[in-house]
Amino acid sequence: MSFWKGKDFLKEILKDFQQMMDDAQDMFRVSCDLIIRDKKKEEGVKDNIYRIDKRINDLERTIRTRIVEHLSLQPEIDLPFSLVLMSVVKDAERLGDYAKNIFGISELTQKPFDRDIYRKLFDDMDTKLTAQFEKTKQAFLESDEQLAHDILNLERNIVRRCDTIVAELANSDMSANKAVCFTLIARYFKRVSAHLANIGSSVILPISDLDFFDEKFRHNHY
Repeated sequence: MSFWKGKDFLKEILKDFQQMMDDAQDMFRVSCDLIIRDKKKEEGVKDNIYRIDKRINDLERTIRTRIVEHLSLQPEIDLPFSLVLMSVVKDAERLGDYAKNIFGISELTQKPFDRDIYRKLFDDMDTKLTAQFEKTKQAFLESDEQLAHDILNLERNIVRRCDTIVAELANSDMSANKAVCFTLIARYFKRVSAHLANIGSSVILPISDLDFFDEKFRHNHY
């Protein structure tokens, strides 16, 4: 990583990738605040969410274009890291999509949002996921293997809890609106954690295993 960071084309890509992650984290935080903490919906917040999501999409296209152009001139020198970047920028783009989807739940949920039920089901999962964004950026940009393992451990716990929540909701007697909204939260939290773990796992897994850590890595290491 230190070798690649010294190259101008990769420095620009890593800068744009970090911007994608920062934007997705901001979208996630704002969306959770609107639902869970019932913060006042500021004027223009929806337009801002969609504007940031578009910026994430544009940055993904820019990064991919730069990689393709670079490899057309030097197809062998930076191929391994370029393939990793192709993978993780897609995960970053999906993080933006799921953050936007969480925002959408704020428009479906009947008011007032039942924060007591949320806490009973999810505890502080949204806070843990916000922290996971920071850890994922650090793990990737600094090639921190221990931090990458920590991210995968957290992801495993979140996935299990989200699956349990969905099962509990399927057998509950709460209203359809509440059950649907809480199920969507569980689904989107699970996917956010998975995409963060995909990025983190790129530090410790071979290229061929990226996106498949839950099938192979867990079996071998947990």
